Amino acid sequence: MRDSIEIPAIADDGSFFPVDKMRAHIEGLLHLAVSVFVFDGDRLLIQKRAATKYHCAGQWANTCCTHPYWEEAVEVCAERRLQEELGFTLPLTRHQTVEYEADVGGGLREHERVTLFSAQADARTLTVRPQASEVEAVRWIGSDELAREVAVHPGHFTPWFRIYLERFPGLSLSQAA
Repeated sequence: MRDSIEIPAIADDGSFFPVDKMRAHIEGLLHLAVSVFVFDGDRLLIQKRAATKYHCAGQWANTCCTHPYWEEAVEVCAERRLQEELGFTLPLTRHQTVEYEADVGGGLREHERVTLFSAQADARTLTVRPQASEVEAVRWIGSDELAREVAVHPGHFTPWFRIYLERFPGLSLSQAA
Protein backbone atom coordinates (compact mmCIF):
# COMPACT_ATOMS: atom_id res chain seq x y z
CA MET A 1 0.00 0.00 0.00
CA ARG A 2 1.22 3.48 -0.79
CA ASP A 3 1.16 6.30 1.79
CA SER A 4 0.46 9.18 -0.57
CA ILE A 5 -1.40 8.02 -3.63
CA GLU A 6 -1.51 10.01 -6.85
CA ILE A 7 -4.53 9.35 -9.02
CA PRO A 8 -5.55 10.71 -12.44
CA ALA A 9 -7.63 13.86 -12.18
CA ILE A 10 -9.35 15.34 -15.23
CA ALA A 11 -8.83 18.96 -16.24
CA ASP A 12 -11.51 21.12 -17.88
CA ASP A 13 -9.89 20.48 -21.28
CA GLY A 14 -10.13 16.69 -20.76
CA SER A 15 -6.43 16.15 -20.11
CA PHE A 16 -5.21 14.17 -17.12
CA PHE A 17 -2.97 15.37 -14.32
CA PRO A 18 -1.73 13.61 -11.18
CA VAL A 19 -3.34 14.62 -7.91
CA ASP A 20 -3.14 13.33 -4.35
CA LYS A 21 -6.18 11.14 -3.69
CA MET A 22 -7.19 13.04 -0.55
CA ARG A 23 -6.92 16.39 -2.34
CA ALA A 24 -9.24 15.06 -5.07
CA HIS A 25 -11.83 14.18 -2.42
CA ILE A 26 -11.43 17.34 -0.36
CA GLU A 27 -11.75 19.62 -3.40
CA GLY A 28 -14.25 17.43 -5.28
CA LEU A 29 -12.00 17.23 -8.35
CA LEU A 30 -13.17 15.08 -11.25
CA HIS A 31 -11.00 11.95 -11.28
CA LEU A 32 -10.87 8.43 -12.71
CA ALA A 33 -12.24 5.40 -10.87
CA VAL A 34 -13.27 1.80 -11.47
CA SER A 35 -16.16 -0.24 -10.05
CA VAL A 36 -16.35 -4.03 -10.27
CA PHE A 37 -19.51 -6.13 -10.02
CA VAL A 38 -19.14 -9.90 -9.59
CA PHE A 39 -22.30 -11.89 -10.24
CA ASP A 40 -23.44 -15.45 -9.72
CA GLY A 41 -26.44 -15.45 -12.03
CA ASP A 42 -28.57 -12.54 -10.81
CA ARG A 43 -26.90 -12.43 -7.37
CA LEU A 44 -24.24 -9.82 -6.75
CA LEU A 45 -21.28 -10.10 -4.40
CA ILE A 46 -21.35 -6.98 -2.22
CA GLN A 47 -18.93 -5.82 0.45
CA LYS A 48 -19.30 -3.93 3.69
CA ARG A 49 -16.53 -1.38 3.88
CA ALA A 50 -14.21 -1.67 6.86
CA ALA A 51 -14.96 0.51 9.87
CA THR A 52 -11.53 2.13 9.45
CA LYS A 53 -12.13 3.45 5.91
CA TYR A 54 -11.72 7.23 5.59
CA HIS A 55 -15.20 7.63 4.13
CA CYS A 56 -18.37 5.55 3.96
CA ALA A 57 -17.02 3.21 6.64
CA GLY A 58 -19.34 0.34 7.50
CA GLN A 59 -21.57 0.87 4.45
CA TRP A 60 -22.34 -1.75 1.82
CA ALA A 61 -20.99 -1.24 -1.70
CA ASN A 62 -20.62 -3.12 -4.95
CA THR A 63 -18.00 -5.89 -5.14
CA CYS A 64 -15.07 -3.46 -5.20
CA CYS A 65 -14.11 -0.01 -6.38
CA THR A 66 -11.06 2.22 -6.36
CA HIS A 67 -9.00 4.76 -8.24
CA PRO A 68 -6.26 3.89 -10.71
CA TYR A 69 -2.78 4.97 -9.73
CA TRP A 70 -1.31 7.72 -11.90
CA GLU A 71 -0.56 6.17 -15.33
CA GLU A 72 -2.21 2.82 -14.45
CA ALA A 73 -4.70 1.44 -17.00
CA VAL A 74 -8.25 1.04 -15.70
CA GLU A 75 -8.27 -2.68 -16.65
CA VAL A 76 -5.10 -3.29 -14.63
CA CYS A 77 -6.54 -1.28 -11.74
CA ALA A 78 -9.78 -3.29 -11.64
CA GLU A 79 -7.91 -6.60 -11.60
CA ARG A 80 -5.45 -5.35 -8.97
CA ARG A 81 -8.15 -4.09 -6.63
CA LEU A 82 -10.26 -7.23 -6.85
CA GLN A 83 -7.20 -9.21 -5.71
CA GLU A 84 -6.20 -6.67 -3.02
CA GLU A 85 -9.64 -6.30 -1.45
CA LEU A 86 -11.15 -9.76 -1.89
CA GLY A 87 -8.26 -12.11 -2.63
CA PHE A 88 -9.32 -13.47 -6.01
CA THR A 89 -9.17 -12.72 -9.71
CA LEU A 90 -11.65 -13.39 -12.49
CA PRO A 91 -11.84 -12.45 -16.18
CA LEU A 92 -13.47 -9.01 -16.27
CA THR A 93 -15.78 -7.54 -18.91
CA ARG A 94 -15.48 -3.81 -19.45
CA HIS A 95 -18.71 -1.84 -19.70
CA GLN A 96 -19.45 1.85 -20.15
CA THR A 97 -17.99 4.76 -18.29
CA VAL A 98 -20.28 6.93 -16.17
CA GLU A 99 -19.84 10.13 -14.17
CA TYR A 100 -21.34 11.04 -10.84
CA GLU A 101 -20.87 13.39 -7.89
CA ALA A 102 -21.72 12.56 -4.31
CA ASP A 103 -21.14 13.85 -0.81
CA VAL A 104 -19.46 10.97 1.06
CA GLY A 105 -19.37 12.65 4.47
CA GLY A 106 -16.63 14.23 6.54
CA GLY A 107 -16.33 17.16 4.14
CA LEU A 108 -15.33 14.81 1.28
CA ARG A 109 -16.82 14.51 -2.20
CA GLU A 110 -16.55 11.91 -4.89
CA HIS A 111 -16.62 13.35 -8.40
CA GLU A 112 -15.76 10.40 -10.55
CA ARG A 113 -15.58 9.21 -14.11
CA VAL A 114 -16.00 5.51 -13.44
CA THR A 115 -15.34 2.61 -15.78
CA LEU A 116 -17.63 -0.29 -14.86
CA PHE A 117 -16.48 -3.93 -14.99
CA SER A 118 -18.32 -7.17 -14.34
CA ALA A 119 -17.51 -10.85 -13.97
CA GLN A 120 -19.41 -14.07 -13.50
CA ALA A 121 -18.51 -16.53 -10.76
CA ASP A 122 -19.90 -19.59 -9.04
CA ALA A 123 -20.54 -18.59 -5.43
CA ARG A 124 -20.26 -22.25 -4.37
CA THR A 125 -16.65 -22.53 -5.56
CA LEU A 126 -15.32 -18.95 -5.42
CA THR A 127 -12.95 -18.46 -2.50
CA VAL A 128 -13.28 -14.91 -1.17
CA ARG A 129 -10.55 -13.72 1.22
CA PRO A 130 -11.48 -10.18 2.28
CA GLN A 131 -8.63 -7.88 3.34
CA ALA A 132 -9.70 -6.87 6.87
CA SER A 133 -8.36 -3.32 6.53
CA GLU A 134 -10.61 -2.80 3.50
CA VAL A 135 -13.61 -5.11 3.88
CA GLU A 136 -15.59 -5.95 7.01
CA ALA A 137 -17.95 -8.50 5.40
CA VAL A 138 -19.16 -9.86 2.07
CA ARG A 139 -22.39 -11.47 0.95
CA TRP A 140 -24.28 -12.49 -2.16
CA ILE A 141 -27.61 -10.75 -2.76
CA GLY A 142 -30.30 -10.90 -5.45
CA SER A 143 -31.35 -7.73 -7.25
CA ASP A 144 -34.91 -7.73 -5.80
CA GLU A 145 -33.68 -8.19 -2.23
CA LEU A 146 -31.03 -5.51 -2.76
CA ALA A 147 -33.63 -3.05 -4.07
CA ARG A 148 -35.85 -3.71 -1.01
CA GLU A 149 -32.94 -3.22 1.43
CA VAL A 150 -31.84 0.01 -0.21
CA ALA A 151 -35.42 1.34 -0.14
CA VAL A 152 -35.77 0.60 3.58
CA HIS A 153 -32.22 1.47 4.72
CA PRO A 154 -30.55 3.73 2.12
CA GLY A 155 -27.95 4.91 4.64
CA HIS A 156 -26.59 1.37 4.91
CA PHE A 157 -25.30 1.68 1.33
CA THR A 158 -22.64 3.94 -0.16
CA PRO A 159 -23.82 6.94 -2.20
CA TRP A 160 -22.19 5.66 -5.40
CA PHE A 161 -23.76 2.21 -5.05
CA ARG A 162 -27.21 3.81 -4.68
CA ILE A 163 -26.49 5.91 -7.80
CA TYR A 164 -25.56 2.80 -9.79
CA LEU A 165 -28.73 1.06 -8.64
CA GLU A 166 -30.83 4.05 -9.79
CA ARG A 167 -29.11 4.23 -13.18
CA PHE A 168 -29.04 0.48 -13.79
CA PRO A 169 -32.22 -1.11 -12.41
CA GLY A 170 -31.61 -4.80 -11.78
CA LEU A 171 -27.89 -4.02 -12.25
CA SER A 172 -28.02 -4.62 -15.96
CA LEU A 173 -24.72 -2.85 -16.58
CA SER A 174 -24.78 -3.30 -20.33
CA GLN A 175 -28.08 -1.41 -20.83
CA ALA A 176 -26.37 1.82 -21.79
CA ALA A 177 -23.20 0.30 -23.21
